[in-house]
Amino acid sequence: MRYLSLCSGIEAASVAWEPLGWQPVGFSEIEAFPSAVLAHRYPSVPNFGDMTRLEGEDFHGTVEIIVAGTPCQGFSIAGGRQGLDDARSGLAMHFVRLVDAIRPRWFLWENVPGAFSTNGGRDFGTFVGALAGCGYHLAWRVLDAQYFGVPQRRRRLFVVGHSGDWRYPASVLFEPESLRGHPAPGGKAETAAASGAEGGAGACRGTDRVTQALTHSFGCGGADDNRAQGGFYIPVVPPLTTTPYADNAWQEGRLISVARCLTSRAERYDFETETLIPSHGVRRITPLEAERLQGFPDGWTDIPWWCGRPAPDRLRYRALGNAMCVNVMRWLGERMAEADGLQFMEKAS
Repeated sequence: MRYLSLCSGIEAASVAWEPLGWQPVGFSEIEAFPSAVLAHRYPSVPNFGDMTRLEGEDFHGTVEIIVAGTPCQGFSIAGGRQGLDDARSGLAMHFVRLVDAIRPRWFLWENVPGAFSTNGGRDFGTFVGALAGCGYHLAWRVLDAQYFGVPQRRRRLFVVGHSGDWRYPASVLFEPESLRGHPAPGGKAETAAASGAEGGAGACRGTDRVTQALTHSFGCGGADDNRAQGGFYIPVVPPLTTTPYADNAWQEGRLISVARCLTSRAERYDFETETLIPSHGVRRITPLEAERLQGFPDGWTDIPWWCGRPAPDRLRYRALGNAMCVNVMRWLGERMAEADGLQFMEKAS
């Protein structure tokens, strides 16, 4: 399938979907360093720059999926919480404009869970209402990267839409058993947030995934048995703890858990008790480790920069902190591919 990527960053979607045989028609990125990564990694794919200047009619009939992770500053609890009134988060409505003009079969939008609550929830209602008004059926869910093979707590909201039957997006984000209201055992059930079903619950297989991330790359395999589970009622499973180790693991420098969410300020990342404590004391994360915690191949952001010098760490941290998790994007792509193979009886428009 062919897709158009908006607010592309360093292209987690393309890394995730390349094994599926999907092809990018173009990117839309304005920041200098992520644009340089795109030019280095995908020299044959055009970067159209500012998404507000794109004319959707130019892509009509050539794009089957639009994917975007529009800026989150207006939605995030770390930001001003101005929602769609923030010029950056307001780009979500330009996403709607392009979906309406291009008319892809699928769309995928990613953002922080704070998008549910700005302006009393009216911003999210405006956004999904506008997408539905374009003639799309959609579903949304919060997924946590730590249940998709990377040791990072990264809860993100995903909205999936399809131009046909409502069961297409529902089959991507929800398992049939969860929609019957019978969550998997193993945790306290709670009613999900405004989405009706908040993802991210499930058992973590493996107990030293952070150590693995510090020593080798995970790749970007599917969610396996760590996939998001649940539906209208979600089992809440506590994050991975230090149970494989003795109580003195901290002193022995062997404390292993799940890393906190990477942000664009990852150069100031403080491990504290969240992840590996090496025997020589606390240290900050390296760009290579940040790549692995996001599911990218080793060295993905290690590109020639100014006058051929290596890219500075601060730019790599920022780009990785703003990126989507590759593993989650791979799982979503696989689910969309599976849904395309299902024979749903669609209503005539």
